[in-house]
Amino acid sequence: MDAQTRVVSSNFAAINLSKSLLRELHLLWQFTGRDISSTIIPPILFIVAAWDYVESSLSELLFALACGTLFVWLYLFSFCLSNQIAGVEEDRINKPNRPLVTGKISLHGALVRWFLSMALFTFIGWYFGVLEWALICQMVVILHNFGGWDKHWITKNFLIGLGTFAHLAAVWQLVTPITPIAWRWLFLIGAIWSTLVAVQDLRDIEGDLAVNRSTFPIAFGEKASRFLLSLGFGLLPFIIHFILMMPTQNTTSTLLCDIVLAVFSWLIAARIVFNRSPQEDHQTYMLFTYWYCLVLASAIVVL
Repeated sequence: MDAQTRVVSSNFAAINLSKSLLRELHLLWQFTGRDISSTIIPPILFIVAAWDYVESSLSELLFALACGTLFVWLYLFSFCLSNQIAGVEEDRINKPNRPLVTGKISLHGALVRWFLSMALFTFIGWYFGVLEWALICQMVVILHNFGGWDKHWITKNFLIGLGTFAHLAAVWQLVTPITPIAWRWLFLIGAIWSTLVAVQDLRDIEGDLAVNRSTFPIAFGEKASRFLLSLGFGLLPFIIHFILMMPTQNTTSTLLCDIVLAVFSWLIAARIVFNRSPQEDHQTYMLFTYWYCLVLASAIVVL
């Protein structure tokens, strides 16, 4: 093989490698893009809150952000991938544009990627000193997607709250040991997700019925569920104020956080009652994820 042929071959190899990498990045986005605002951005904000709380250096913040982003992304990817592996038939109804439904990736290819992500997640958890939280997150992934715990609203919602609690605890611990005030935030945020995440299920009733999943709206009826969830979001600003905001200094910034979070909560409460199509319910759920980002951003201000 002459020099010119070797150059051409190497160029082709580089092009093919670039195409493969771009394809993988596109697949990663298709598997996880819908959940960035609920699983990636909030922990990043909580890392900043922990960093500001202990007043550490900028270099420590950058390191914690890099480690924390990798940790929560592995949690998100392993969860979404296994969820879609186990839910192909349901996705044909609720989310027909997902990669496994459209044939952009085979089931075997998805399983290989899932096993690799879980192995890397375990290693990263050990290496960063948060193995206990990584194992709890992995338990959530397995029980929810392969253990049948997603079939009943009690276990389904509990696991989602537990996963939220665990990955937030991990990213705080990457910065500093978990303090009593941090535990308060962790327990309350986990409890809020466990009780109010059912707003997510309002958009998926048809698909959940097709796979015999008993979600909160199916178990209690759509009308009663909308009333209860709207009531929960209506009361949420008071819970946030008395448990998270009130123990901090009563400053103008704290008051502004209370007001912004209250507006979002009451907007969600109103939409649950008055905006009832699957598309509108999806937008309402997305507003909940934005509220989640805002409440953890407020931790930067009030802690």
